[in-house]
Amino acid sequence: MNNFINGMLINYNNYSQSSGNPYSILLMLFIFILIFYFMIIRPQQKRMKSHKLLINNIKNGDEIMTNGGLIGIVLEKTNNGYALLLLVDNNKIIIKLDYISIVLPKGTINLLNNDLTKNIVNNTSKLNKK
Repeated sequence: MNNFINGMLINYNNYSQSSGNPYSILLMLFIFILIFYFMIIRPQQKRMKSHKLLINNIKNGDEIMTNGGLIGIVLEKTNNGYALLLLVDNNKIIIKLDYISIVLPKGTINLLNNDLTKNIVNNTSKLNKK
C-alpha cells in the first residue's frame, strides 16, 4: 500500500513540475473571456440597442408586426410602454412595446388584406364547383 501511495506522490510531483509557465492558465482564461464577450455578450447588446431605437421611433399610424405575428396599425403610444393597435375589422388590442418586432412599410396591411380576400373568393368558388 505504501508503494502505491509513494508512486502516486511521485507522479503528482512530476506532473506539477512539468506544468510550465503559471501565466499560461491566466492567458488561456483571458482568451476564453474575450471569445465569450465577442460571441455572446456584444451581439446581444447590439440587438438590444437596435430594438430600443426601433421602439423609440414608432409613432402613431405606423404599421407594425409583433413577435406573435399580429399585424396592426399603432393608434396610440403611451408613456409607460404600451400601444393601442388596430387590427383588421376594427379590432383593437393593447400590447407592450417590447413585443414589436418590425415596422412594416406603409400599405402592407391593405396589400395583405386584398390578397387574402382574393384567395378566399377563389377558394369558395372552387368549393362551389365541386
